[in-house]
Amino acid sequence: MTPLTNTIENRYAPDFISPPGETLAEILEERNMSQSELAQRMGRPKKTINEIIKGKAEITIDTALQIELVLGTPASFWIERERLYREYLARKNENQRLKGYLSR
Repeated sequence: MTPLTNTIENRYAPDFISPPGETLAEILEERNMSQSELAQRMGRPKKTINEIIKGKAEITIDTALQIELVLGTPASFWIERERLYREYLARKNENQRLKGYLSR
């Protein structure tokens, strides 16, 4: 006998998702740590940290692991925040593309 299963899909798509860098900036502020200090502790250029905070650069798995080591925030948190943010941007771009296509 096959069990009956009901699958519910989550079709919720938020109107806006902030870049994970905003969360990183908040954590730095709470800890009174500068971007320069974080960059130095991570062995990364300050420019990279600044671009992450502005949402211009992605948080890679390696970067997430380094943030975890320096700040103690789990790498999985950063990886998931980055994934959600990039998915949001892709959906936004696709919706704009489709609107342009449909308005022809």
